[in-house]
Amino acid sequence: MAFADLRAQLTRDHTITDWDPEDRVAWDNGNAAIAKRNLIWSVICEHVGFSIWSLFSVMALFMGPEYGISMDQKFVIAATATLVGSCLRIPYTQATAKFGGRNWAIFSAVVLLIPTGLTMMLMMNPGEFGFGWFLAVAAITGFGGGNFASSMTNINAFYPQRLKGWALGLNAGGGNIGVPVVQVIGLLVIWLAADQPEIVCAIYLVALAVAGIGAALYMDNLDHQTASGRAMLDCLKYRDTWLICLLYIGTFGSFIGFGFAFGQVLNISFTEAGVAKPALAAAQIVWIGPLLGSVIRPYGGKLADRVGGGKVTLYTFIAMVFSAAILVVAGTIADNNGKTITGATLTAFIIGFILLFLLSGLANGSVYKIIPTIWEHKAQAQSGLNSLGKTKWSRSMSGALIGIAGAAGGLGGVGINLVLRASYQSNKSATMAFWVFMLFYVLAAVVTWWFYARRPIVIAETTDLAVTGAHDEPAPTVDGTASTGAAAEGTDKQATKEALA
Repeated sequence: MAFADLRAQLTRDHTITDWDPEDRVAWDNGNAAIAKRNLIWSVICEHVGFSIWSLFSVMALFMGPEYGISMDQKFVIAATATLVGSCLRIPYTQATAKFGGRNWAIFSAVVLLIPTGLTMMLMMNPGEFGFGWFLAVAAITGFGGGNFASSMTNINAFYPQRLKGWALGLNAGGGNIGVPVVQVIGLLVIWLAADQPEIVCAIYLVALAVAGIGAALYMDNLDHQTASGRAMLDCLKYRDTWLICLLYIGTFGSFIGFGFAFGQVLNISFTEAGVAKPALAAAQIVWIGPLLGSVIRPYGGKLADRVGGGKVTLYTFIAMVFSAAILVVAGTIADNNGKTITGATLTAFIIGFILLFLLSGLANGSVYKIIPTIWEHKAQAQSGLNSLGKTKWSRSMSGALIGIAGAAGGLGGVGINLVLRASYQSNKSATMAFWVFMLFYVLAAVVTWWFYARRPIVIAETTDLAVTGAHDEPAPTVDGTASTGAAAEGTDKQATKEALA
């Protein structure tokens, strides 16, 4: 019976036509279940992709002197994986429209078998492969980072405007949690079989197979995916695109950058503090921050649905400034004490980093809530389009910005690894890097307040929610306040003008 069900799933038509998530009747009568099924397997595929993308953050803890890879080279390896994953987010955004969300999810899972197998080979043969080999394989693991953009673009098309914050946050958070999961698996392997890192790779070869088969059985393609190269180019003409990229560098860039670098910073700090087994000590802690950041991301989106993406993002960046200040103070104290890492310094480092992980995860969800709201608002000014045309334009531009912002955020992670490397090279500590991070969060907070928090971006009449008359529910805004159509034409006229500038 189970086999028959699986066969039925595989042989059914996996292409859905005329999908309209804003049709509340259809949503309540089956479309919600279809969207949920696709969301679940999208999360699984993206989750495994993130784990492979972060694979070398774990492998670095196994790479002792016998591998011939220096500390500087480990930071470069991490930056390379992050860079490739970031750059691939642009074409991956287009892939769902061209090939279908289901088809691309299958491909993106299967292709990751290659770097996972190659990583296993490298780790099983310490000293036989040089830095160039590790760099090349790390670059291929970057394909896992591209999964985020295709997955987010796909789920954005499945869910209605009123649920996008939660759905996109859940999808992204489920993917992000792949970072701490692979680190926990690495911890268990270090604890149980310290000299066998290939076990981690073997586990993920199985996980990739499960993800690919699940996507083939249960996911669907939408015939109206609207991401396009033209939308990408058009998106770059708008100021909001560049502003959102800046904000996402501060949120996701922090998450993925620290996800790669935190273990190495801990390993260095534990070594300098004289801990007997620094790699094991680092592995016991490194997963906590990414886990908290991943788990809270959906709630960042959900909170933004209620309060507003602008407000949530602003308050989060302010909190990140103070969290980075903890690192600055701890690093300065250590520097003034002859680079001595004490127990108090270590504790401050751990608290500061975990807070940054938690807050960046929260803001990841809130920033992505701003994206569809911006384009829904701008669609109202597209006078040459009818209601359906405005809806398609809004979704296309949202999908394009998701890919662009995702790439920019990943590049922020590259910057974190390179700044940390430069800081250690110049001053034998990470204090200079901590200063850079703190000042960037100050800039991001100011930008968020000026453009997205001090005045609402009003959606006077949405392009995809049914308008039934004068007694409709108040329209949503970026800052979470409600506004009627009259308000949009009256008191918020200036805000509308600025948003379209």
